[in-house]
Amino acid sequence: MVLGIVLAAVIVGVTGCILGFFLSFSAEKFKVEVDERETAILDVLPGNNCGGCGYAGCSGLAAAIVKGDAPVNGCPVGGNPVASKVGEIMGEKVDESVKKVAFVKCSGTCDKAGTNYEYTGVEDCNAMFLVPGGGPKSCEYGCLGFGSCVAACSFDAIHIVDGIAKVDPGMCKACGKCVETCPRKLIELIPYDAAHVVRCSSKEKGKKVMDVCKAGCIGCKLCEKNCEFDAVHVVDNIAYIDQDKCTGCGVCAEKCPKKVII
Repeated sequence: MVLGIVLAAVIVGVTGCILGFFLSFSAEKFKVEVDERETAILDVLPGNNCGGCGYAGCSGLAAAIVKGDAPVNGCPVGGNPVASKVGEIMGEKVDESVKKVAFVKCSGTCDKAGTNYEYTGVEDCNAMFLVPGGGPKSCEYGCLGFGSCVAACSFDAIHIVDGIAKVDPGMCKACGKCVETCPRKLIELIPYDAAHVVRCSSKEKGKKVMDVCKAGCIGCKLCEKNCEFDAVHVVDNIAYIDQDKCTGCGVCAEKCPKKVII
């Protein structure tokens, strides 16, 4: 009996040694060489794995940068500080990029936006495509207020306040996930220091806008007519501000009768 136990132990031990040898051999034979720069870049990236860069996490971006498929400033969360470190690793000069922040183009709070009916059900903006009228709010361009953008944000930078999404500029990393998620494309990335922005997206004409929301752009063109710097133009009944031309004088906001330019 003792001999049997010893024999079994010897067999298990020999089998383990053989398997260990083959595993070690296979690991060495088929190992994938990793560029040291990739590891170094991964160490300086934020590690949020938010996907805002367009790749599957920070490791995906690091690999793409080393291969030349992504720019050294490809991380929107890290911004210029991280881009500078990555540039040093890659031996490239990095031009300073403009810091951006997400902005919700809607002023339709609960007291201003009209509703067609009371809704009870799944609270998800993307699910509203299955709901009559595309949701309970009367304005088909306004924020639905069910928080799909909130769920998409990894940085707790956006919340539903008084019926519409609000971004905390101090928390926002401009990763762009909320922009991708919003089914009505109400969120865009704008310069962090933008002096004035238009908080509306409706393309309806004046009367139709006022029928559904007390705070919509009516396309009156007073902002466009009074801007001395050709920075504001009304296109498809909605005002747009060219941030490169805007000087922050405030005339457009002063003249706007609906106060949707802030």
